[in-house]
Amino acid sequence: MKFPLLVLTFLLCASGLSAQDYHFSQFFAAPLTLNPALTGAFPGTYRVALSHRSQWAQTLETPFSTTAFSADFKYFVNPKKRRYKDAFGVGVSFASDRLSEFNYSVNQIMVGGAFHKALDPRSNQTLSLGFQLGVVQRNVSYDQLTFEDAFDGTSVYVDGASAEELPANNYAFGDYQLGLNYAYAPKNKVAVYLGAAVHHFNQPEQSFYAEITQGEDVEVTQTLYRRYSGYLNLRLPIGRDVSLSPRVYAYAQGPHLVTNAGSNLRFLLNDSNGAALHLGAYVRGVGSDVEYGIDSAVGMFGVEFNSFLVGMSYDAGLNGLQTNRRHQGAFELNIAYLGKTNDDEAVPCPKF
Repeated sequence: MKFPLLVLTFLLCASGLSAQDYHFSQFFAAPLTLNPALTGAFPGTYRVALSHRSQWAQTLETPFSTTAFSADFKYFVNPKKRRYKDAFGVGVSFASDRLSEFNYSVNQIMVGGAFHKALDPRSNQTLSLGFQLGVVQRNVSYDQLTFEDAFDGTSVYVDGASAEELPANNYAFGDYQLGLNYAYAPKNKVAVYLGAAVHHFNQPEQSFYAEITQGEDVEVTQTLYRRYSGYLNLRLPIGRDVSLSPRVYAYAQGPHLVTNAGSNLRFLLNDSNGAALHLGAYVRGVGSDVEYGIDSAVGMFGVEFNSFLVGMSYDAGLNGLQTNRRHQGAFELNIAYLGKTNDDEAVPCPKF
């Protein structure tokens, strides 16, 4: 597939613009990408999670894809004397956001930790503070791009004919995140989960041209805006085996605003092995300083069995960017495994 110079200009220069972060519709299923304070917030000793999202498969030969993997561990501060069951978590996460049409990718690795302070002896209330730091890499393959001076006038682009001066196709920078989470989760009663996070706290420079234009009259920059996010999730028991979880998650990044609102239903099937089904539906709104509107509707299905969690969701586009709305869909798959112990007090966190 041939791409004009306009595509390269948009991706590499982006003067006055700032790219938005990747996102997952099942945001609680990828907790380390949601809030650093959720590191170690689960009922077990360790957790591994894999998330994959594929977008616009019917429109592009190779769709946009986002993949994230994380592993985190929980340790109690004083396991032999635990009137207040304080704990801390440590974790590592990898993420890759990729457009394979011309091998453009953003890859990151983050390490971090969180401290979970129990606010009462039964650990019904927990306040968590977390951080992450890491490295982000941006890469593009120039051999998949074409330029105007390589056009021979007969709809053919001559390989190697362009005289465009291009920067190095690989750029990396450091990144930092902070987060806070509060949970009130007594067993079999109404629960509240409330959190906020700041990503890209240092607002790093991410332009490919940043280094080669330093000191020149015209400097190309692309600052990665801070992302401010917050969420509220409730757990409302409906009978003994059913619970409802209405929730809202929103974040602002530069001029961009995204909101997610909806609810999950959890049906407990077998208390002995923890088998349960989840059904969820959400609406996502997106906007900027100028306008705001509904972007997509999301349907979710999840399964719990023993220590495994599997969730699938589909985003149906509603924003009218294309005449055929099925072209705007996105499929997402999340898989997680929780390693447990016999003495397993939980630092609470929603599963999907």
